[in-house]
Amino acid sequence: MRSRAASSVAAPSVAVRAVRKRRTQAQRSAEMRERILDAAVRKLGDKGYAGFRTADVATEAGVSKGALTHHYASKDALVMAALEHVFRKASERGQQRATRVRSIDSAIQSLLNDSRDFFFSDLFLIAVDVAILGGRDTPNGEQLNAISRAHRLPVEAAWLQALIDAGVPGKLAEDLLWLTISIVRGLAIRRLLADDPPRFERLLKLWRSMVADYLRTHGAKKARDE
Repeated sequence: MRSRAASSVAAPSVAVRAVRKRRTQAQRSAEMRERILDAAVRKLGDKGYAGFRTADVATEAGVSKGALTHHYASKDALVMAALEHVFRKASERGQQRATRVRSIDSAIQSLLNDSRDFFFSDLFLIAVDVAILGGRDTPNGEQLNAISRAHRLPVEAAWLQALIDAGVPGKLAEDLLWLTISIVRGLAIRRLLADDPPRFERLLKLWRSMVADYLRTHGAKKARDE
């Protein structure tokens, strides 16, 4: 009795271990790529594009140089993959945020917060650096443009829908979306000339106040016109 009971308990444990082992083997490459990309993002943030070295990424990720080059054959390939990694995560986070707004005011504030989180990140400025160095018509420039379209357009669509659902008329919502994103992106680029966080904070609060005032005086009329 005791022997059979022990066997019946042991058998599932072996099966579970086998399943876990198979799952780990199947996911090993994906997990390694994720580790490499996370390390590459950290190194890009620390060193910038010019100081970025694949050997440093391998050390940071705890993988061999051979393992890294197996997944990413060159510095540029790794940089592009790291930037896409960041753009994708930011897009997923932005789309999730957009589903949680419940009023016009919270929609505008959340859009500002989400745009600032993305455009004021070091990785966005590195993407700008790569675009400038590579040029729009080079392979790197074209790939970066494709990455931007693939991940920024869906998040913009999500915020547009959030504004409309919150009560902003459609045409006005699109204009506010474009203006808000352009203002935040412009201030982010301004950091290259003069990084003034208190002023940026004040200007973004001013924009939010201007939007609120405009919607109070024009939003209802726009809604009737449409």
